[in-house]
Order: sequence, then C-alpha cells, then structure tokens
Amino acid sequence: MYTKKDVLDFVNEEDVKFIRLAFFDVKGRQKNISIMPTELERAFEEGIAFDASSIEGFEGPEKSDLFLIPDPSTLAVIPWRPMTGKVVRMFCNIITSDGEPYRKDSRMLLKNACDRLKNECGIELMVGTEIEFYLFKLDENGNPTKVPFDNAGYMDIAPLDHGENIRRDICFTLEQMGFTPEASHHEEGPGQNEIDFRYSDVLTAADNVATFKWIVNTKAAANGLYADFSPKPLAGEAGNGMHINISCHKTGTQSGDDDSEEMNETLNYILAGIFNHIEEITYFLNPVENSYKRLGSAKATKYISWGNGNRSALIRIPSSKNKMRLEVRSPDPECNPYIALTFMIHAAIDGIKNKLSLQPSVEENLFDNRTASRLGLKTLPQSLEEAKEVAANSMFVKAVTGDFNL
Repeated sequence: MYTKKDVLDFVNEEDVKFIRLAFFDVKGRQKNISIMPTELERAFEEGIAFDASSIEGFEGPEKSDLFLIPDPSTLAVIPWRPMTGKVVRMFCNIITSDGEPYRKDSRMLLKNACDRLKNECGIELMVGTEIEFYLFKLDENGNPTKVPFDNAGYMDIAPLDHGENIRRDICFTLEQMGFTPEASHHEEGPGQNEIDFRYSDVLTAADNVATFKWIVNTKAAANGLYADFSPKPLAGEAGNGMHINISCHKTGTQSGDDDSEEMNETLNYILAGIFNHIEEITYFLNPVENSYKRLGSAKATKYISWGNGNRSALIRIPSSKNKMRLEVRSPDPECNPYIALTFMIHAAIDGIKNKLSLQPSVEENLFDNRTASRLGLKTLPQSLEEAKEVAANSMFVKAVTGDFNL
C-alpha cells in the first residue's frame, strides 16, 4: 500500500517522466490528465484543476473548476510504455474549489458506501468479477467490424480458440500492474472471451474492472483487433455480462475467520436487500439500450429471482466447498462499476439492518419462458427508458444519490 512519500520517492528514484491522473465520468468512462514529476507535490497538496463542464454529467461552465487529488495507494507502472522514462498511473479523488469531495465522484460514492457498511453494520464485503468481451476484426481502414476473431465456443482450445495469446498477454499485464486475474477462457459466443478476478475489497474490485477494460482495449488494438464490451454485440449470440460475486466478513477479521453460520445469515440478508432493490437499480447495472437486448436471451435472465446453484436465476448461491457467496448475474460491462457497487452496498445495508427475509428460491430453468410464466415471476425493466423511470421514482435511489441527476 503506497503512501504519498512512497510515491514521491518512487518517481524520483525509478526514472518516472509522466504521471497519469485518472478519474471517471458518471457513466464510468475513464479520463486522465498527464503531469510531469515536478507537479506531483502540488497535485497531492492542492490538486490538479480540470474543466468539469467538458465532462459529460458533471457541471456547467458557471461552476466548472474541479481538482484531482491522486490516491497514492493506486500507483501502478504502465508496462506497455517505455521503461526508460516510465509512465505511472494513479486513480484520483475529485474535490471542489472549497476542498470538499465532489458529489458526482463515483469512486468517492463507493468509498462512502463501504464506510457506511463498516460503521453501521460492522461488515466488509469481498468482491470478484467475471467480465466478458468480444474480439472483432478491423477492416482495411482500421475500423471495427462485426466479424469475430474466431468461431470457437465455450472453453474451446487452440486452434479453434484464437484468443488465448491475447488473454495471456492481458493477464500478464494485469499482474505487472498489481492486479490478480484468477481464470481466463473462451466464452460461448464466436470471438467471445472471459477473464475473472480473484476476490478483493470492494474499491479494489471496482479499480480492477476499470483497469481491466483499459488493458483489454489496448491489447486488442495492439493486435489489430477491436474489443467490444457492449451487452449484445451480435444478435442471436451470447451477450457480454459482468457477473459480480460477493462474500462478507466482520470488520477487523479476515474472510474465512468468522463464524460461518453467522456470516451465512448475514449474506442471506445481503441477498435479500439486493433482491428487493434490483428492479430500482437496474438502470445503473444495465445503463444502455443494448443492455435490454441481452436480458432475457442467451442465458441472461430477465426474471427477478434467486436460486441455489441455479444459473438461470438472476442471483444465485453457487455450489462451493468453501465460504458461501452470492453471484449477481444481471449487470453488464457498460455499467460504471463504482456506481453499480455503491447501490449494491446500500441495498446490502438495508437487508442487514432490517433483517429482510428471502422469498422462496427458484430451482426451475428460467431460460424456459413457459416455466417462468407458470411461476408468475416479476421481470426486470424491459427497456432503458422503463428502467430510468423506475429509478427516478425510487425513494431508495434518491436516498443514495441525493441531487445526483439520472
């Protein structure tokens, strides 16, 4: 865990010539500004100014001065840049000219949610993500096509799978930047791939997602390909999901050291909280119109449900010999991971504090619409506009976002 002094020493001693200060707009798109080492002390003390009116969803020109304060714990060398005259990256906190945290800084919103869960419930979450993406060929002018890089299927190997060397390169790059990929494989769709992350604290998990998408896009381009994270790149083929796995432990203990029965009960409350609010927060988990082409097709359920080991349920408890966990299967990679996890934590707090009870689990195959219809299950919103309307009318969402514009 780097401190401010560690970063300053590293930059001085390791031939660092550029520091990228990264932050996110409300949709989760990563932005950055590069500074020289001579400006780093000022960045830590005063912040580096930027024009908030030029960032979608932030402020108008009449109140446009915001400042980036680097988070030293997120220091990482960018390994595909030259090692002589290194380039490093840090994620930043955003503050106003008054020195106050900026209310639309999604990374700060997640930090605050984690603090609330810790302080009010004595609980910390561990999160692991499973992120899917397609690799498409470029045309003769270097523009993306919808021609898949290969025609392999689920967990196929070379020579059918053309993506194994790129996945290998991505995983090595992640490790070089201090992140821990857990597994990688070809997914169900042609040209579709998946890389999974080992469990980490919530903020690190969100940082992992942001860094991962950046690396995948960079490595795809370096190989003459285009990486597509959109929820439904190809009609009739599997969509791209971002499954979120959650476990919990008491504050001050390590995951696995708690009383299993008590933590399983707590996880049930967390599940109930997310289940109760999933419809209201779908707009933030599935934030583009294309998201709703994925839900309800090719193994992405649209029914609000949970089940034990049931991959057709929206939330499932995977079979495991180790610690109990839950998997939320509706989010897709277009979501802002900081905001998605913020809402899940607030839903978890509601479940824990109010000891919400679970509805009966669903063990039937919900990919069979006739079965789902017979069970009378409620569905997620069926369009982006419907999801936005549900969120706009939700007291829960308003309590979390305050004056945050949808």
